[in-house]
Amino acid sequence: MIVVTTENIPGKRIVKVLGIVKGNTIRARNIGRDIMAGLRNIVGGEIVDYTKMMAESREQSLDRMIEEAKKLGANAIVGVRFMTSSIMQGAAELLAYGTAVVIE
Repeated sequence: MIVVTTENIPGKRIVKVLGIVKGNTIRARNIGRDIMAGLRNIVGGEIVDYTKMMAESREQSLDRMIEEAKKLGANAIVGVRFMTSSIMQGAAELLAYGTAVVIE
């Protein structure tokens, strides 16, 4: 599966547009991470636990979007974007979306 943020894929021709596909996950912070983040906020630097949590969320969202595209018969996804939104205090959604296509 080819997944790109561009609207086309150099050297490939889109022969069929199958529609929008998406994948999302909602993650909540936990008290252990919040304590470490508070300490890191005092001394500065990267909050590694949150960085890892966001990376895992992006991968899970991408995987879910790809699975949806495969079910439609796509072999590529173009125009991929990410979006985040706050669901409630301490929880956020990460959404990946794009257009499922057949290329040749």
